[in-house]
Amino acid sequence: MSEITHVDQLDLSRVYTYADYYSWKFKERVELIKGKVFKMSSAPRISHQRISHRLVLKMGLFFEKKSCEVLSAPVDVCLPIESKTSTKSETVLQPDICVVCDQSKLESDLLCFGAPDLVVEILSPSNSKKEMKYKYEVYEQSGVREYWIVNPAQKHTIIYTLNDEGTFIGQKPVVEDEVLTSYIFPNLKINQLDIFKGL
Repeated sequence: MSEITHVDQLDLSRVYTYADYYSWKFKERVELIKGKVFKMSSAPRISHQRISHRLVLKMGLFFEKKSCEVLSAPVDVCLPIESKTSTKSETVLQPDICVVCDQSKLESDLLCFGAPDLVVEILSPSNSKKEMKYKYEVYEQSGVREYWIVNPAQKHTIIYTLNDEGTFIGQKPVVEDEVLTSYIFPNLKINQLDIFKGL
């Protein structure tokens, strides 16, 4: 098979695995969701970067002396799909922010292999459908314990928590002037006025 050096060489109707993903030699950023290739948008807007930076700073301070680690994009998060016959990694995402408490998932310097404890995705006009539907499904199925969807346009955040049956339960939106509080890390509290300031 010839070397893949440009995203346009990919057959978007095919189902790929992490092994395929890792073999590609192009610079364009893509994600795999259940084996399907999704092209990522070009550089995010400055407002997106500001929100991400502010969240990472606050979360980093909270987890500084704890066993959990805060990672920010671009970092590959490989979510394995298990069956009776094999374990294939058909989903590779680059969440805006994730918190990983099981250090064995970070054994490779290349990626996080397995579900993070907490994932944050910041919506943009080009990717909201992907975050709201496809990523929601794979984060839920893979066992992400808490999922934040930050909406810069509406200045609110929705938190989903995984219940004992493996299903996400949505909490009421946390609006701009409220404090964002994690359910799985209840001492992690972030004033959203600080996050959306100047936007």
